[in-house]
Amino acid sequence: MLARIVLNLARNVFQAYAVLWLLKPRKASSMSDVFKLFYLDFLVLDEKHVEIVKLSDNELVTRCRNPCPILELSQRLRVDTRVSCRIVSEPVCKYVLNKLNPKLVFERNYEHIRPYADSCEERVYFGGTQA
Repeated sequence: MLARIVLNLARNVFQAYAVLWLLKPRKASSMSDVFKLFYLDFLVLDEKHVEIVKLSDNELVTRCRNPCPILELSQRLRVDTRVSCRIVSEPVCKYVLNKLNPKLVFERNYEHIRPYADSCEERVYFGGTQA
């Protein structure tokens, strides 16, 4: 019960950050824009922590190895990241990407997520295009 409250609070804080970040209008018209705006600017990731597995006109697949506050929180609360990331991170990521471009679709590979893998794999693509 306490873990759920903390996770919801963390999501609310992350959502507030997203709303503030989006006060400056930004648009993503390419997957390179998505990488720069979403991963580097919004998530404030260092490029050395983000492996680009695939980058095409319609799709971006990344694997992140950054110091992750949600991973750390999950470990402290003893909550599976496959649960905590669905609660804290995924809704906010989808919200931000939708504001960058309503055609963007966000997917996290829950079969390739820390601490069960060495990185967290995500896929962003333009809806209606399956690569």
